[in-house]
Amino acid sequence: MAALGEDEVKERLSGLDGWEQKGDAIEKQFQFEDFSGSVDFVNTITPVANEMDHHPDLAISWNTVTVTLSTHSEGGLTENDFELAQKIDGLG
Repeated sequence: MAALGEDEVKERLSGLDGWEQKGDAIEKQFQFEDFSGSVDFVNTITPVANEMDHHPDLAISWNTVTVTLSTHSEGGLTENDFELAQKIDGLG
């Protein structure tokens, strides 16, 4: 799957709530009441990511989960990143 051009990235990003472009990735922070809520959320992402065979970078900081998506093998953002972002938004 080829990396998207800058115009395509901007267009797709405009359809996502709270996601921001960070270099060759998109990123969003999700807030929870506590650490357990953060870990539970990460655990809901796992089956979706495995089903797509597309795995995000995840960082947990107590009540905040930062999700970063990029297709490293393509050196940028692909359709898979935006599809997974939409699915993750449906979980939070």
